[in-house]
Amino acid sequence: MAKSARTRQRILDAAAHVLSRKGFAGTRLTDVAEAAELQAPAIYYYFPSREDLIEEVMWSGISNMAEHVQEQLDALPPDTSSLDRIEAAVEAHLRYQLEISDYTTAAIRNAGQIPDNIRVRYSAEANRYGDIWRKLFQEAKREGSLRSELDPRAARMLVLGALSWAAEWWNPRRGSLDQVIRTAKSIVRAGLSTAPEAETAAPAPQRTRARKTAKAAG
Repeated sequence: MAKSARTRQRILDAAAHVLSRKGFAGTRLTDVAEAAELQAPAIYYYFPSREDLIEEVMWSGISNMAEHVQEQLDALPPDTSSLDRIEAAVEAHLRYQLEISDYTTAAIRNAGQIPDNIRVRYSAEANRYGDIWRKLFQEAKREGSLRSELDPRAARMLVLGALSWAAEWWNPRRGSLDQVIRTAKSIVRAGLSTAPEAETAAPAPQRTRARKTAKAAG
């Protein structure tokens, strides 16, 4: 990679770090320059304005997330069930958002803060990412894996909203990411699947047989 390309990447990395922590309103080019170990005027050689820099970070964050989640899904065996695929997407989303990428954390935290003039490219990429999840829920609906009372769109938006909100509250000092992922996968499966109803109903005959056995023994 050429020196100019490395410098541009360093600026982007620094901007993602600052944006993920200080938000759109609090991100200053002086902070970005300090994190990138550059003089602030040097940033204008690579990005015409603060807004152009933030737009690139926001777009990269959601684009990279979409690529990561799709790669994880593509790596699954062809016969993987729809709910297992949704679980895999849950883990990929959380791990990328909270552990791998400042860009994605910045994009998710600031999606509602950026002005319309730099939202267009981000929104198009966010829709592409949404399509990945839309297909997952459509597959689950076709398989009959979703509970009958669920609206697939509402369920999808609620799941994605909950996953994205983790960027606001998760603190590695108060619980491991693996614990968060296990909990999220369990909640999502229990909330979507028809299986919990069957599992809840199953113990009743066992209790009946146990009572009969106790009476016979008495």
